[in-house]
Amino acid sequence: MGIRILAFFILLFSILFMPFWLSIILAIIGIIYFSFFWEAIILFFLSDLLYGIKEEKTFNVIFISLFTSFLIVIIIEYLKRKLKFYPKKD
Repeated sequence: MGIRILAFFILLFSILFMPFWLSIILAIIGIIYFSFFWEAIILFFLSDLLYGIKEEKTFNVIFISLFTSFLIVIIIEYLKRKLKFYPKKD
């Protein structure tokens, strides 16, 4: 549990002070390592609230990284269940 809290604060620090691409890499690592890493979705929601703007290429939707992180969590969790060599953490 302590490692998960530490990962949350590292991801929070990276979203607030580091480049966005580093936050994406750290979030994907957290999603793969932890079971249902919902903290990434919450922190990318915070990122959208702080830095999100409407753009034409995203159909004027502000919460792009929120939706993307939600989809990544769902897809990776589905893939974890399908992989035979991935340990089950129930």
